[in-house]
Order: sequence, then C-alpha cells, then structure tokens
Amino acid sequence: MTSKQPSRRDFLTGQTFSEKIRNAADEAIAGETGHQAWPLLTLSREAMATDFEVSFNRGQYPQATAAALEALDEVERLERLLSVFRKESEISSINRNAAREPIPVDPEAWELIWLCHRLTLETDGAIDITASPLWRLWGFAKHQKTVPTQVEIQATLQNTGDSLVQFDPDEKTVHFLKPGIELNLGCVGKGAALDAAARRLQNAGINHFLMHGGKSSVIARGGRIGETWPTPDRITDGTTDGTTDGTIDRTTGWTVGIAHPMRHGQRLAEIRLCNEALGTSGSQQQFFLHQGKRYGHIIDPRTGFPAEQVLMSIVVAPTAVLADALSTAFFVLTHEQTAAYCRSHHEIAALLVLTDDSPPNRCRIEHFGFQANQIRLA
Repeated sequence: MTSKQPSRRDFLTGQTFSEKIRNAADEAIAGETGHQAWPLLTLSREAMATDFEVSFNRGQYPQATAAALEALDEVERLERLLSVFRKESEISSINRNAAREPIPVDPEAWELIWLCHRLTLETDGAIDITASPLWRLWGFAKHQKTVPTQVEIQATLQNTGDSLVQFDPDEKTVHFLKPGIELNLGCVGKGAALDAAARRLQNAGINHFLMHGGKSSVIARGGRIGETWPTPDRITDGTTDGTTDGTIDRTTGWTVGIAHPMRHGQRLAEIRLCNEALGTSGSQQQFFLHQGKRYGHIIDPRTGFPAEQVLMSIVVAPTAVLADALSTAFFVLTHEQTAAYCRSHHEIAALLVLTDDSPPNRCRIEHFGFQANQIRLA
C-alpha cells in the first residue's frame, strides 16, 4: 500500500514505509504458480517517466530498505547521465558538441554507446540510437501523431544512421560526421539503470530480488521463497538468510507475467527468470490510426516507417540493457531473423507476438531459445 512518495529521511526514520505486499496472483510481476509464495516487500520510486520497483522476500534481509534506497538512487543517477531530456546529461553534451569535434565520453556512457553500435551492426541496423528524429517526425514526441510524406521521411533519413557517427574505442570519443545528428539511449536507459541498481543490491549482500522499470524492463536475481515450478533445476542449499526458521527453500528464480497485447486483463505467458533480465517492446499503448491503418511508435530506422509485423517482442538476456536493446531490434526484424539471432546467441531467448490477418484481429506466437520449463503460454 502506498500514499504520497516518501522521502529518504522518512524511510530511514521509519516515519513511512511505502511497502506493498504482493502474492502470487499479482498482475505486475508475480506468477500464478499454484504454490504458496512468500510475501514480498516492495519499494518504489518514480524515475525515467515511470515507476521503478524492487521486491524482496519479506524478512529475508534486514538491510533491504537501506539497500533499496541506494539502488533507486542509482536509477536516478543513470537518468541524470543518460537522459536527452536533461540539458546537463552526458548525452545532451555529446549532441551539442560532437558535430564540431570528437568528444570524450564518460566511461559508463561509452560502454552503452559502444554496445548499441555493435548491436546495430549485428542486427543489420534494426536498432539505431541516431533514429529519434524519425520518432519526432511521426509526432510521437509531442503526442501529435501524423503521417509524414515520403519526401519528409527521406529528408529525415539523411540525418540518421549509425554510419554518420565516428566511434573511437581507443580514445572513447564520438564525432558526428555532419550537423544534425543526435544520439538517444532511450532504448537502453531503463535496462542500464536496472543493471546498475542490481550491482548495488548485490554489493550490499542481497542476492534474491526482482526489480522492474515500468514493468517492461525486469531484472531478477536468486528466487522467490516458496514459489516453484515443476523443474529439475530446483536449488536447496540450506543457507541462513534471515527467515524465521533459519533456512531457505531456494527456487530457480522469479515468475514474470506477460500481459496479452490484444486482450485486456489477460495473460499471454509466464516466464521464469533465473539470474537474468527481461525486456519488452510493444506498440499496444503508443499508436494511432490513419485511414484505417495502424501506426505504432517503434520506427524501423532503415525505412523511416513504423514496424508492422510484430505486436510485442519479449527478450530474456543476461543483462537488462541487452534485453532492452534486443527487444527493440526484434520488434523491427522478421521473426525468421530473430530466430536466427537466437540460434547463434545461446544466451538469448525471445517471444514474439505477430500480426495475423487470417482470420482478422488475431495474432500468433513464436518463441526461440527458451530452456525447458522456462516459459508457459496462457
């Protein structure tokens, strides 16, 4: 249960606790497992225009509240570093200056930029951090959706493209090869924040938690007590971690519920995360109709038009930033290309909800790379 946003002082003095207890039927992140799961302690904070929440097994860690505050501080720090909506951010500074000369980049921001550059090459340009002018052209930035002309799209494409940026991995500099280029790490920002927050939690000795940013980006470590799937991989190590009886029946992770993109209030699937992250991309909330055609907010940076074949892409990966980036790329790629990527990257799994016009208003599901008992379709 929550009321107003509590301050850090309120937390530390116990004046307010902003805790929410979830059970296995909770829509946000817990699965309907059929088992009695341990209650959760959940702390949240608004950042990056959404709510970030971190959940622990209630009573497992005495330091959980203090550690959660530090983890949520990390989210705010990453927002200050990466957001194009903050004039003082590293990315905004690059965008102002990189057309004049090579700009040295903060090491943390550089790692994200370099990762995105490598993924652009790996996915044949399906993800491109220079493509935000296309998103603005279609009116999604100011909620004034419009269909641009082909001339406008082609003109905008002249100022987008990873090939228009010179990356120097030795000097860690970025140089725009012409004016009008800009970078936007929005496709990986939440994932980067979750990875940083997870490191902070583990440094505090917390190895069992689930954290999400806006429910579309999730990172999981350890497992939820008492929540089990029928699986041969169950772990019981008898370690003492602050529970009432001194022992923990450790399971292989956390169950994450995936909402159906076309059926309100229904689940599409449940995915079990074990020391992994999950990223989701979908156009079910940000889209508009024009002359009977549906246009979503995820733009194919190669064509300048909204991607059409995929309604939702879900990726499981070792890190949240990789899951976020690839969920965007897989939304743009064909499902055959996504399948091929997963076959060549065994650490990646993907679930796609694809449009299907026969019969109308239906969809079909494809998934690749999941291990046995890692996914259950509704």
